Amino acid sequence: MCTHTPKCPTADSPDREAAKVVAAYPEQGWSLLCNAVLMFEDTGELLPDGRVIAPHRPVAVTA
Repeated sequence: MCTHTPKCPTADSPDREAAKVVAAYPEQGWSLLCNAVLMFEDTGELLPDGRVIAPHRPVAVTA
């Protein structure tokens, strides 16, 4: 349960990545957010209910 003010977005919210980091393991490439989402350095996510969000890095555009 989030105790931050304002409350962090839930794991089902489109802005779930805006939740505060509660544990970071950059050497392993992941962080645990306040809403129980595991966010990986490649921008993939594992939601608390087991759903997987594929990496969604922006694609570089060349001129």
